Amino acid sequence: MSGQVATDANRASSSDAPRVAPAALAAFVKRALEAAGLSSENADIVAGLMVEADLRGSDTHGVIRLPLYLRRLKAGGIKARADIRIVEERPATALVDGDNGMGHLVMRFAAMTAIAKAKQAGIGWVGARMSNHAGPAALYAMMPLAHDMIGLYLAVGSNNHLPPWGSTENLLGTNPIAIAIPSEEEAPVVLDMAPTVAAFGKVRLKMQRGEAMPVGWMIGRDGKPLTDPKRAEEGLLLPIGDYKGYGLSLLVGLLAGTLNQAAFGREVIDFVKEPGKAANTGHAVVALSVDAFAPAALFKRQVDAAVRAMRGAHLASRRTKSSQAARPYAARYSGAQAVARQPRGGGARPRHRAARLTRGGARARRSHRHRPLGPGVRVSPAERGLRSRGL
Repeated sequence: MSGQVATDANRASSSDAPRVAPAALAAFVKRALEAAGLSSENADIVAGLMVEADLRGSDTHGVIRLPLYLRRLKAGGIKARADIRIVEERPATALVDGDNGMGHLVMRFAAMTAIAKAKQAGIGWVGARMSNHAGPAALYAMMPLAHDMIGLYLAVGSNNHLPPWGSTENLLGTNPIAIAIPSEEEAPVVLDMAPTVAAFGKVRLKMQRGEAMPVGWMIGRDGKPLTDPKRAEEGLLLPIGDYKGYGLSLLVGLLAGTLNQAAFGREVIDFVKEPGKAANTGHAVVALSVDAFAPAALFKRQVDAAVRAMRGAHLASRRTKSSQAARPYAARYSGAQAVARQPRGGGARPRHRAARLTRGGARARRSHRHRPLGPGVRVSPAERGLRSRGL
């Protein structure tokens, strides 16, 4: 393939991409993993999960990751023949050491362990350390569904692209959380989300396709919107819900990483830039037996009813709405920052007074021109004067 043809192929939209039958794709992935040292059985498991990710629409976390996995296997960053085992165990909990094996194998083992424990104790919480990137979170949250169980999955991202609130140092990842709830006739209710507006895998996909990122995914360190995915390493991912997204990423990291003695914060290895290093990725998977709370058949019918109620809810009128993601980041950030930071003099500001700062009134708008854009926000002299008067 010529360079120009390859470029054109990368720029093609997903609708223009060639289609491959799932079985043929899984067979190809399996052969590639076997060539990299995985056993036939384990290569088959990983290939199946990777293709399932694509079929579910998580194409940023599926087969597209195969070249990266192969590079890490070749460089020694992932162990092809790992000894995945339980190192700590109680009736409803376990800690799995993945021995630096393929993340898909570690988390499948962890999920099966959680399900077995939930059958006995009603709940199984299994943490994992010394693991690796395992694909989309939903894969493992959904495994308990077949057993009339609710699934929960948490993980530490495989690189850091999110700063703590008010900082410009990337210390957090797109630490995902997924929850899956069984149903009777409707599709199960599955949430799979990152605490950032977009996962970094989506940024990489935009880069591969030669597409610009939407405004609201990332900002540069100058606080201005960043839409060129080739410059992504220079920028910062934006959290969902401003400081709330940062809080979610922090807590998921502590539960999936620190609790399991896995990497977190500055300990996280960028699995793309350092293919030869063990990542010590941390995860957690929870299986919760519905029967421990209510008859599973009754609960699933109630979930069906809730899904149908959501689907049948009255639609909003068709009117032009401004997109919050398209607003200048400083205009969104500054109001939340005013509430998040306490006055230097100490003491909690009354909630009604804090609200006055965040309504976007004239005082708040005037203060924007005194602030640098982006996470490194400083309070303007005018706003400090307002705060000193308790306003």
